[in-house]
Amino acid sequence: MKNDIILSGVGGQGILSIAAAIGLAAVANELFLKQSEVHGMSQRGGDVQSHLRLSDKPVSSDLIPHGKADLIISVEPMESLRYLPWLSGEGWLVTNSNPFINIPDYPPVEDIITEIKKVKNHIIIDADTIAKEVGSARSGNMVILGASSWFIDMSEGSIREAIKNLFGKKGEEIVEVNLKAFMAGRAYTAGIRS
Repeated sequence: MKNDIILSGVGGQGILSIAAAIGLAAVANELFLKQSEVHGMSQRGGDVQSHLRLSDKPVSSDLIPHGKADLIISVEPMESLRYLPWLSGEGWLVTNSNPFINIPDYPPVEDIITEIKKVKNHIIIDADTIAKEVGSARSGNMVILGASSWFIDMSEGSIREAIKNLFGKKGEEIVEVNLKAFMAGRAYTAGIRS
């Protein structure tokens, strides 16, 4: 078993919470894990990316080589394009359709979506709307994680437990809304994946 995953987005969108949930699930499954993170110029608004390497065998490097990522999970559509050179030919790109416009010359969203659709295996999900529908506009990252979870070699249950552990200190209500968001994203992808 091996999963090479790139997470991308903008500071403040919850990329590191996604990484923490996957990491907690990996540890619970007794997998080897290596992770690297890069934060942009500012914590909020700058680009954020993380390489996650999970395996049942020791992992040597925390960086994923170009063309070797099994999955790109992105909470921002333009940021997903930045990491396409890392995606393998059979890999999946799962991205939010809603932009986080933090630069004055942000390209037209339609052009970005057109480029994403050129990727053989892609899922574009309106995570922000789904998050609002389940009760928390701030849980779009968990919607994206749910949509991506089909392509991570760990059980749904282990990722759900990781979400409970991650948000447990914030109270039962926060845990429940994040679990609902995760399951809503998972349900969205269930009808699309091959």
